[in-house]
Amino acid sequence: MEVPHGEYYRSIVMKETRLIMGMPIEIEIVGEGVQKARETAFAYLVAVDERFSTYKEESEISRINRGELSSAAASEEMQEVFQIAEKTKEETRGYFDVCRPDGRFDPSGIVKGWAIRNTAALVRNAGYENYFVNAGGDIAMGGKNAKGEEWSVGIRNPFNIHEIVEVVYPRGKGIATSGSYIRGNHIYNPHKPEEELREIVSITVIGPDVLEADRFATAAFAMGKKGIEFIEQLPGFEGYSIDATGIATLTSGFGAYTHP
Repeated sequence: MEVPHGEYYRSIVMKETRLIMGMPIEIEIVGEGVQKARETAFAYLVAVDERFSTYKEESEISRINRGELSSAAASEEMQEVFQIAEKTKEETRGYFDVCRPDGRFDPSGIVKGWAIRNTAALVRNAGYENYFVNAGGDIAMGGKNAKGEEWSVGIRNPFNIHEIVEVVYPRGKGIATSGSYIRGNHIYNPHKPEEELREIVSITVIGPDVLEADRFATAAFAMGKKGIEFIEQLPGFEGYSIDATGIATLTSGFGAYTHP
């Protein structure tokens, strides 16, 4: 399938990036009349940021952290995120925890993947099957790109972010990367919160959807070198980890995603 050109091409493909939730979020939808769906998707993400941002004083999570709002009185969305977080804590043997050492709640390790999964659902519900939503490395996709080919995702070299070390084709599955090479040490090991995570610098996880990939990528990063072993044992998940010396370790089935 050849890529359309000129006015026709611009009318069926809409790709835009906006800064929301403190990061660039890219939405690409292939089809006609995509502007409304795109605007609905971005508006939803803005609303999520208003509710869940720990940097906004009037957000719902900030009100909870100040004791102005109880968890029982929180919105359905907030309670859903906390339920997913508690499930993740149990499934990862405590390596994921939204309760910080200072007692404050920070659900950002769940919210990003959760919000991107929901955004993708909004796009599908609007009637579009071919889309790509990327929020800082947490990616949901469906269908094919404008060329009629599989969507591809490049895994960055954490020691040179302008270099791609691997290209993967998730084929509709979710993909998420956790690491310290862009945002610094924002992830911690709840079992040893005082220790800086140094063993690995990034881990990329492919899972059934972007939320599943995101929540387990965060936990796996907190596990250090054992994280890739944890992903290996999860049915339906594959991973690619890069340690502090630059050595990559792949799960046994990851190679299936390295070709279209």
